[in-house]
Amino acid sequence: MAEEEQHIATEDARSGSTPHIVRYILGISLPLVIIGMLIVLWSYYG
Repeated sequence: MAEEEQHIATEDARSGSTPHIVRYILGISLPLVIIGMLIVLWSYYG
């Protein structure tokens, strides 16, 4: 006989909360990387 599926809440399965700090890290680091690459390209071709 098939076993019954067990459903667990997301926070219980992860053993904690999931803060949304990743959005801020990506939002800040992406422009910094783009600016850094532009500086490298400018110094290489300039």
